[in-house]
Amino acid sequence: MSDTSTQRAGFFRRLAAMVYDALIAVAVGMLAALVFIGVITALLETDVLSKQGYEHVNELIQASFGYKLAIQIWVGFWVCGFFLWFWKHGGQTLGMRAWRLRIFSLHENTPIGYGRLVVRLIFSLGGLGTLLVLVDFKSKQSLQDRVAGTQMLVLTKTQNHHKNW
Repeated sequence: MSDTSTQRAGFFRRLAAMVYDALIAVAVGMLAALVFIGVITALLETDVLSKQGYEHVNELIQASFGYKLAIQIWVGFWVCGFFLWFWKHGGQTLGMRAWRLRIFSLHENTPIGYGRLVVRLIFSLGGLGTLLVLVDFKSKQSLQDRVAGTQMLVLTKTQNHHKNW
């Protein structure tokens, strides 16, 4: 973005957006788990899947490494998908939109593909990569931005309006 009125986001603005997004990600994860557990429960109660000698479905799920792992993978898929989808379609999650932040490529007019976004997600280290902004006073780049070739800019109220994308 070549507009001189934009600047790179500082740590506390990023942190505020991360807290907002964490609340949404928890809700997405809870809904994903609810759907998965509901389907598994229906399949177990109708004897499509075996309860393996357990009387209640919750006992089987708690005792089974496979079911717990499947639930965690399913929830992780949806939470990661939440971030990737929003970053790809508009460059903002809901928390970033509330705090007027947006991801841009370091190279102007270069779209950010899913590959770079997955790298960005991995190197965010669950938010710890953002701590680099605290010591990088000059460029305000987080670890995930450096590795993925992106930058997070603060938008004006006009730029943050979705019709201006």
